[in-house]
Amino acid sequence: MVYEKEGNRLDRNLMAVVEKRIDRTIGNLKNNKMDAYYAETCADAVALVRQLCPAGQTVSCGGSVTLEECGVKKLLRSGEYTFLDREAKGADPEDIYRRTFGCDTFFCSSNAITEAGELYNVDGRGNRVAAMIYGPKSVIVVAGYNKIVPDLEAARARLRDTAAPANAIRLSTRTPCAVLGACRDCHSDDRICCNYVVMGQQLIKARVKVIIVGETLGF
Repeated sequence: MVYEKEGNRLDRNLMAVVEKRIDRTIGNLKNNKMDAYYAETCADAVALVRQLCPAGQTVSCGGSVTLEECGVKKLLRSGEYTFLDREAKGADPEDIYRRTFGCDTFFCSSNAITEAGELYNVDGRGNRVAAMIYGPKSVIVVAGYNKIVPDLEAARARLRDTAAPANAIRLSTRTPCAVLGACRDCHSDDRICCNYVVMGQQLIKARVKVIIVGETLGF
């Protein structure tokens, strides 16, 4: 069941529609050779991460509001793992980016997930999408159900109208979308939409694991 936060309750009928969308998406992710799971709450998602990523592993992550909000990043910093943390005091981000390719498990979210079981992501530097595609032995994607969209066209629209402007504001970029709240296909030096990646059916089964959380997370 989609988790109902107090003061933000979904209509029962709308909830049924959302749950069918989640079920359809999970089924198609599995058809695309990705493991897919549903976690009703953030706490459930963290517990599932513990099962999928045993303590002692070397882990890293891409920049993600979702990982912060749901508590996964707190778990990674708990001391249970060797965390390649580019935000740690004294860390060299460039060194972390490269070392990430040899880690056991890479964590990230996704800009959008289609009901056909595709992951749609756009990066500036490209370190996140690169690690999702190749390098780390395992990739765990954590995303709120709000990231699910009908198809790739809707995924692109979600990025342009929601994810990119919100991330541009978060990162204090000097881009039109940070001012106007929507993409303008800019050529700004601060542009964060540089590398577009669609992940469909995978060659290595179960390398990519997707946890869909029944809460609104990230943007």
